[in-house]
Amino acid sequence: MLSSVLLAAARSRLARGVVSGLPPTRRVVERFVAGETVEDAVAAVRALAADGLAVTIDHLGEETRDTDAAAATADAYVWLLGALRDLGLGSRAEVSVKLSAVGQALPHDGEKIALEHALAINAAARAAGADVTLDMEDHTTVDSTLGILGELRRDFPRTGVAIQAYLFRTEGDVRDLAVEGSRVRLVKGAYKEPASVAHQKKADVDKAYVRALRTLMAGTGYPMVATHDDRLIAITELLADRHGRGQDSYEYQMLYGIRTDKQQALAGAGATVRVYVPYGGDWYGYFMRRLAERPANLAFFLRALGGK
Repeated sequence: MLSSVLLAAARSRLARGVVSGLPPTRRVVERFVAGETVEDAVAAVRALAADGLAVTIDHLGEETRDTDAAAATADAYVWLLGALRDLGLGSRAEVSVKLSAVGQALPHDGEKIALEHALAINAAARAAGADVTLDMEDHTTVDSTLGILGELRRDFPRTGVAIQAYLFRTEGDVRDLAVEGSRVRLVKGAYKEPASVAHQKKADVDKAYVRALRTLMAGTGYPMVATHDDRLIAITELLADRHGRGQDSYEYQMLYGIRTDKQQALAGAGATVRVYVPYGGDWYGYFMRRLAERPANLAFFLRALGGK
């Protein structure tokens, strides 16, 4: 119930104003968001790379309904990738792109505009020696996102995509995507979805995650296992052994500021661990979804509000 309230608040303008205006909020946000500038993002990449971790960077923003704003977001990614290229950090970093932030939600030619911007971002990534992964948003965007993915892979076959385990359709989607060269990030799902399209109970979501994980690990693609759950990590290792996968044939992904000890332990054991690093001023929606995902995150926020 609490998670549902937080996910609803993630899209509420009123809640955005209240939460954003609370004095302690900024210092809590800093745990989950690297900063607001390209320089902040690059600094985070450097620090994480020094600890043996890989990175995927998200320029925060979504549901853009302004053409100029969509272009500005695409430009921000191109600028960031240029900075990573110049510093020789491209091999340790990729970027994660929400298509709605680069035009997908625009009322006229949204998909076309988003594709054009995504092509430009992919070109900049290739020049930097980096990759691009498309974030997945709510269920209404899945068909559009997968369609754009198909177009991108014609020229940029390494373009990855996030797939959400809690959607009923996901078992079919992962079967289609578990093919040679296909990079797929498996997540549980962080949007408030109706019972008609998505599992509602945590136990059902966990079971759906394992089913999708089995398909990806048995396939010939490159699974990106996005979880902080020790049980799911253990299952991943069992599946890797069953299917003869080396540690270079899949990776773990974890969120910036969450379970840093586990990130370093896995990396120290030889696994590839990629940290999802968000940056930018439009942090509210991302922040609220992180609170909804784990009670520990919400407890941390409430303690900060109390000055503890």
